[in-house]
Amino acid sequence: MIRPSPAPAPTTLSQTIDAAATALAEAGVAAPRVDAELLAAHVLGVDRGRLRFTEAGPEFAERYDSLIARRAQRIPLQHLVGTAAFGPVDVHVGPGVFIPRPETEVLLEWALAQRLPDAPVIVDLCTGSGALALALWKGRPDARIIAVEDSDAALEYARRNLAGTAVEIVCADVTEPALLPELDRAVDLVIANPPYIPDGAQLEPEVAEHDPAHALFGGPDGMRVIEAISGLAGRWLRAGGLVAVEHDDTTSERTVGCFRRSTRFDDITARRDLAGRPRFVTARRTSEGGSAA
Repeated sequence: MIRPSPAPAPTTLSQTIDAAATALAEAGVAAPRVDAELLAAHVLGVDRGRLRFTEAGPEFAERYDSLIARRAQRIPLQHLVGTAAFGPVDVHVGPGVFIPRPETEVLLEWALAQRLPDAPVIVDLCTGSGALALALWKGRPDARIIAVEDSDAALEYARRNLAGTAVEIVCADVTEPALLPELDRAVDLVIANPPYIPDGAQLEPEVAEHDPAHALFGGPDGMRVIEAISGLAGRWLRAGGLVAVEHDDTTSERTVGCFRRSTRFDDITARRDLAGRPRFVTARRTSEGGSAA
């Protein structure tokens, strides 16, 4: 007598996520378990921490498998879910705009910890999705915040993310030396996460194939936009005003040198992120005057 094969045991949500994490690990994804859980939470419409209390419906598997297959192709997680978390805010992202990174949150924390005047003027250069400007507005709703960007695609996201806030958006190229002369000696803080990767650097597929090159590369040594920002900050900042610029982890000394070459700055400081990597440089506008060296 031939006995029928037993029916396969039902696959639990946990087992499905385990299999997805394995597939993502084999594809070279950096945080396969985290991404597998975040994509499951996205499909189910719950927070990641609620997954073990959630049951998957019959429509879950098809949608989830499709997302895992796309993530295994190294499409960024943020493009698949449509948003990126940055400090206290979530912003819409997608093709054509740089995805904000957790490492930049240290720059945000430094900025919010500074003792600025009441109703300060803050300029966020190379704003991209507007993530940094939005987080600064959340932390300093009394501030006048100006977000500058020259990419039409990025500006679409910035306008969407900053809708309903008081942040002013300016379409302009930050390498233009005469940019916004009406801000001369009127700004309390200039902050920027500019294109700073040296041309030709090897990058992960998620970055190389999906972040716009215009937001990544800063010339042969990665310093082209940073040098321009130094000039703008020297012109715009009030006496005692502050500037903070993120840089590549290979160009901290060059960024410090960029500010030291000017007589307009003192208290020039190289700062590190939570992993101990060189991340950004800060400087203060001198009390009086000097001209750029």
